[in-house]
Amino acid sequence: MIKVSDLVKIFPPIKAVNGISFQINKGEIVGLLGPNGAGKSTTVRMITGFITPTSGTIEVQNLRYPEKILEAQKKIGYVSENAALYGDLSVYDFLHFVAELRMLPCERIEEEIARVSKICVLNKVQEQKIETLSKGFKRRVSLAQALIHDPDILILDEPTDGLDPNQKHDVRLMIKSLAENKCVIISTHILEEVEALCSRVMIIAEGSIVFDGATANFKAKSNIGKLDDVFRAMTTHAEVEGVCL
Repeated sequence: MIKVSDLVKIFPPIKAVNGISFQINKGEIVGLLGPNGAGKSTTVRMITGFITPTSGTIEVQNLRYPEKILEAQKKIGYVSENAALYGDLSVYDFLHFVAELRMLPCERIEEEIARVSKICVLNKVQEQKIETLSKGFKRRVSLAQALIHDPDILILDEPTDGLDPNQKHDVRLMIKSLAENKCVIISTHILEEVEALCSRVMIIAEGSIVFDGATANFKAKSNIGKLDDVFRAMTTHAEVEGVCL
């Protein structure tokens, strides 16, 4: 579904992304990890089409950037870490607005609002102004807007950041239920999130991929299964007790 080849992004004089390549397929939930400044967010922004690569290629559903970027963006649903929500709108009005931006046919809009409201458990708050919602419900609204056009690819930036344990549990169940028929990328600093959700881990450090493999294999590199120890060893080049790279 997503194919990235030799991707480079330079913000002179810094090479933020240094020739990375990977492929992500339908049914995968990939945890994208990296320390601050590693190139993780830049990579996500290039995949979503917000910024242009210096060199390399990106294909989404066999649609190559930049020639087919607008078609490719129709296949993507994106939730940023601080997703922009219009607080003075009701949940229903906001989702209707996003559906119009996504150029859904008028006859489909009500159906799609009902579908995503059911998935994200928003039916009881549809007429409530977004500014009055809890943080957990605001994250649900953010996820709903990303799903309104039924994209093949979901890119989620810190989807459960700031939520209480019950809210995290509910949002994770939602994401898992969606992943069977989609490709999901979760950009996060929360290693607990990766262990709970992701089948695969990709770590970027200093603009390069330093690990790409099954979550179980990543965890197994610590003799006590401690993910933060493995992450630290891979991204700092430090020797960490109990970690074998």
